Amino acid sequence: MKELLKRTHMCGDLRSENIGEEVVLNGWVARQRNLGGLMFIDLRDKTGITQITFPDSAPEELISEASHLRSEYVIGIKGKVVERSSKNPNLPTGDIEVIANEMSVYSKSETPPIYVKDDDQVSDGLRLKYRYLDLRKPHMQKNLALRHRITKATRDYFDKEGFTEVETPMLIKPTPEGARDYLVPSRTNKGSFYALPQSPQMFKQLLMVGGTDRYIQIAKCFRDEDLRADRQPEFTQIDMEMSFVDQEDIINIQEGYLKYLMKTVLGVEIETPLPRLTYEEAMSRYGSDKPDTRFGYELVGLNDVVAGTEFKVFNDCLDAGGLISGICIQNGGQKYSRKAIDKLTELVKTYGPKGLVWIKPEEGKINSSVNKFFDQDKLSKIVEAMDAKIGDLILIAADNANNVQNGLGFLRRHIAGEMGLLDDNKYNFLWVVDFPLFEENEEGDLKAMHHPFTSPKVEDIEKMETDPISVKANAYDIVLNGFELGGGSIRIHDQDVQKLMFKTLGLTQEECQEKFGFFLEALKYGVPPHGGIAYGLDRMAMLLAGEDSIREVIAFPKNQNAQCMVSEAPGSTSEDQLSELGLILDTGIQK
Repeated sequence: MKELLKRTHMCGDLRSENIGEEVVLNGWVARQRNLGGLMFIDLRDKTGITQITFPDSAPEELISEASHLRSEYVIGIKGKVVERSSKNPNLPTGDIEVIANEMSVYSKSETPPIYVKDDDQVSDGLRLKYRYLDLRKPHMQKNLALRHRITKATRDYFDKEGFTEVETPMLIKPTPEGARDYLVPSRTNKGSFYALPQSPQMFKQLLMVGGTDRYIQIAKCFRDEDLRADRQPEFTQIDMEMSFVDQEDIINIQEGYLKYLMKTVLGVEIETPLPRLTYEEAMSRYGSDKPDTRFGYELVGLNDVVAGTEFKVFNDCLDAGGLISGICIQNGGQKYSRKAIDKLTELVKTYGPKGLVWIKPEEGKINSSVNKFFDQDKLSKIVEAMDAKIGDLILIAADNANNVQNGLGFLRRHIAGEMGLLDDNKYNFLWVVDFPLFEENEEGDLKAMHHPFTSPKVEDIEKMETDPISVKANAYDIVLNGFELGGGSIRIHDQDVQKLMFKTLGLTQEECQEKFGFFLEALKYGVPPHGGIAYGLDRMAMLLAGEDSIREVIAFPKNQNAQCMVSEAPGSTSEDQLSELGLILDTGIQK
């Protein structure tokens, strides 16, 4: 084992002003080049790369040792910083190099199963299996550093705003939050289970009951649900709650935070106050409650325009009280052939609509998929209503409002991606407010759109029992570029309103006591008006890093099967451990 050379600089820090200095660098060998009388290595750490040179005038022992270096060997180098004769403008350290006069090889490396470089094109499976190698890549180090800056800026901002960071329990009672719980068997209470928290919701409200006034936590949360690019079984929230506030107070504090965060982390100025849309407006204009406003393609209602046609699909839709709506793709007429439109139609079917009608305004005529049902005058009225020009493409869907909005909402963003309109350097924040308090599940039963502790609008409380589906919530989401960045609400602080909420959801007193008894008990002892919000830290880091998946900003993420490829979790356990927990494994389960 070689003696540690105490580093004086990081590999990415040296510049021309360091010329003439004696320095010590530690890191990994990124590349070795032997040009006969001259030998080079690129030495890498988390900050970057510096070229190390071993001239033929160096001690023979040093040259011999350097000749045996291979990629990913961990070494220390001592030497003098000199001006580089052949500069590399693509490297921040490209104006200098270090002439080595001493070296320690700390550990050797076998040939890595993946290349440690950003453009290696290796499969995601191998990247996750050898994540400790993948993390050495410059873009992964950059992402981890950006995530660190986000959490630091968050703590700095809310500390100045009087928030107290409090840790809430990880082992809690199973409660319904909308997804499956991860359950943990109790050894000391056999037959009973803890749940890992899907969010700290009830505990942060109890902190308000306890007089904490302003709480914040970088909180680990867990949900056993199907995975996708922006979802993991364990994720991190920036979670907060405030007492004696209304919606405007919370929005104002959050806008200050987002302005500070973007300036501190990315150097980007955003203008506040941020735009706001009601839930109904977001759905009718963008087909989404998390609209991407970096481009147009807004939905336009066409019920009145197409009424009275001979087209059975439209007439049946109107008779059923449905919605006919369209989007206009500027300059999309030539880009999207009939074959390409057929592909879009198949994609949109997964969101509900059974098909698409297309219209293309052309020189001297209007071409469409429904020419035999619409004369040119009627098509002209549709083109006028859509504000379409020659060369544009109109796509129309007809179905119930939910299917049409979801389908066209997906389609507008999908096409914007194909048209190159999703600019990662553009940050369009907005608030969506006035959500419904309830929605119906597939069986037609009511469920809380957010969670059962969300406060209704005061003016709508009287409709809770007579017309619950029309009740609006004191809820708000913050959206960035088509992603829900965070969501929150004013909470119910009146125990009578909370009981009414549970009653409207069809929960019996026994069920309420079983699921929320400890929380309801707390509501008896003086609860301040309060509200809060939680941001998805992983999603926030993903968007600010310009990545497409949250796996790119999590050090050790799970794969699509919720497995950790590094540690091979989840794994089996011994019969002794199962017995200690009072559990019997169902041997009929197929592995």
